[in-house]
Amino acid sequence: MYLALLVIFLQCSELYAWEKVFTFNTVEIQVQPSVKVKNGAAMSIVCHADISKSTDFQLKHNFTIFKDHKLVFMTVSDKEDARYEISVARSSDTGDYKCTVEAGGKTRTSDSLHVWVQGMTKPILTAEKKEVLEGEVVKLRCDLPEEAPPLYFFFQKIKMNSTPQQKVVFEALRNFSVMEFAVEEGDNILQFDCFGRRYVQLGFESSEHSNKTLVTVREPFIKPTLSAKPSSNITEGDRIQFECSTVVARMRDIEIILQKNKTILNSVREEKTLKYSTVATLEDSGEYLCKVEQGRASKTTKLNVHVSELFPKPILVASMNKLDENKELTLSCSISGFRKANFSILRKNSNGDIWLRNSRNLTMRVNVNDTGYYICKAEVKGIVKESKPVRINVYAPVSKPTLSVVSGLPEVVLGKPLGLICRSATGTPPITFTFYKGNEVKKTVINDTYATFLDENIRQNGKRGYKCDARNNHSSGVKTSNILNITVIVPIRNASLGSHPYGEVEDGSETTFLCSVNEGSWPIFFKIFKKNDREVLLYEKQENADRIVWRKEAMSRQDTGTYYCIASNQANVSVKSHPITINVILASWQKGVIAAFVLIPIAGAVILTSWWFLWKKKKAKGPSMEMSGSALATNSTSEKLTRQHNDGDYYSGSGYIEDNENHMKSTDESKGPDLESAEVEYTEVEVSTLDPHRAPAQKGTETVYSEIRKANNDSVENRHSRIQGHPDAT
Repeated sequence: MYLALLVIFLQCSELYAWEKVFTFNTVEIQVQPSVKVKNGAAMSIVCHADISKSTDFQLKHNFTIFKDHKLVFMTVSDKEDARYEISVARSSDTGDYKCTVEAGGKTRTSDSLHVWVQGMTKPILTAEKKEVLEGEVVKLRCDLPEEAPPLYFFFQKIKMNSTPQQKVVFEALRNFSVMEFAVEEGDNILQFDCFGRRYVQLGFESSEHSNKTLVTVREPFIKPTLSAKPSSNITEGDRIQFECSTVVARMRDIEIILQKNKTILNSVREEKTLKYSTVATLEDSGEYLCKVEQGRASKTTKLNVHVSELFPKPILVASMNKLDENKELTLSCSISGFRKANFSILRKNSNGDIWLRNSRNLTMRVNVNDTGYYICKAEVKGIVKESKPVRINVYAPVSKPTLSVVSGLPEVVLGKPLGLICRSATGTPPITFTFYKGNEVKKTVINDTYATFLDENIRQNGKRGYKCDARNNHSSGVKTSNILNITVIVPIRNASLGSHPYGEVEDGSETTFLCSVNEGSWPIFFKIFKKNDREVLLYEKQENADRIVWRKEAMSRQDTGTYYCIASNQANVSVKSHPITINVILASWQKGVIAAFVLIPIAGAVILTSWWFLWKKKKAKGPSMEMSGSALATNSTSEKLTRQHNDGDYYSGSGYIEDNENHMKSTDESKGPDLESAEVEYTEVEVSTLDPHRAPAQKGTETVYSEIRKANNDSVENRHSRIQGHPDAT
């Protein structure tokens, strides 16, 4: 029974769970009446959830509405719609809206929807003061209370018959802004307004203009008056007086300034009138300005003054402008059409003009120091005028110039430029210098005391005589220098080193070294070096020739090595030869000594060893040889070996054998044809040989050829034995 109840309960639970299944189809957001709403109108943001259910059951929905990713509305409802009401839409409500619905643990978000509230509220403008003085400022405030920043505020100052003056302020965090306008001269009744602007959808949207605010302006003082006495048209020498005055409400901080061409002539403070007087000159003609200032207020008045000329500027005339020293100079000063004046003649100087004479004329004998500018001055009725300056040049004659090489020495390396300098110790500049190469003009220079010339065309066989002349405006004429002869130094070219003998040199012999060059100016400085591990200077000499010879009397084994030479001259260019190698070998007599002390003992030892081996062979051959032969031949051979040993003739094994073979051959040839028929018997015997390096004896096989020639009477005519050594024998 309990089991049946449990099964029924589980089936009911599964049925209940199956009945509460749902899913979101879509979640949408809408704006009523439209996505474009006029500023001040009502609008509704509606979030709708489309849900499918397994059965009809109640489901709680959590609605959340966002504007520009910020939460603006949230509600819980069992309905599938939620409404966010905005009764008065403002531009701040413009933005991107979306909604999110959460139900039964499931969440769905709608797409984003842009809503544009068109238009802005009308701004409110207020002024701090309704009445101000010239020079003061008007402080204004513009409010957009129902708009959200960031905002742009535009302020306008409006005057009659003029373009409004506009200022802009950007407010990132406030919906109001403050601005100041200065009240300038001539402002009386001013109007101000403002409007706002905001950034919307890649563009700007502007509000209406605010209410106009009127501000009345009062003058702190009246425009000044400026006058000139006795008149604004006067003559030089007359005294002229300027007067500038105004009417002011309060004297504090009032200032009057008189100026001409931006130069202030006079000023007064906290006074109503300014006066200024001077003796009129032509330079006093022009426009004068009187300015009255108080705080920021400023008013000006202008007056033009014309001063007529009393007399023209004097003219200074010189008898000569260029003259030699010790000559007379006359200066005359005059005024065209006017003679009654006080004249003076002066010389210009940076530290002040130097007075010479109070006169119309001046005559003086000049020297070089009198070169300079001269003027004359004329005075009439206190008016002093100055003539244009006159330049006077006094010349001293040039001295004979000297021509020299810039480097100091009268020489030049072939291929290098030659620098010349021409100087005149005395002479008034400017001086004209002319350079000559031979009789050809190369360069003309105008300078003060010297000139330079660079000759880049230096040839080995070219002209080498140079001169220069100098002249100035002195009447003495041209002075010419002495002729300067230049030595052309030819650089060293192609140095070479040779020796005799060359390559191999016997120890103790003399060796001659020859260092030569193909080209180069004398004297030439030669150096001979030897180089093994380090360089060693062996010989050096300066010679007026293109070669040197150095003899080294006795060469030694230490002189083996590499040799080279270096040649240089005044061109300061060193040329190195190709190296040569010399090997010092033994002399002939040294070789003989070595042979005497080394080879002869070795040869004696070889011969003695050979004799000993032959003696051992003979001793071993006596008892073992069985053959029919003549005892005479045996005795003859033994006698011959004994005789050779006693005579002291030592031969090497092969030489010795070769000599016996020759002897035997000659003997055989003397026997004639009878010997050709002789019978030959060969017997092989065992011979013991001695190893020269070891004590025990060695056994070897040696073939002894015995030639036995028989005659018909069984007599032995001759017998020769030939012994050929084993290859291992010594």
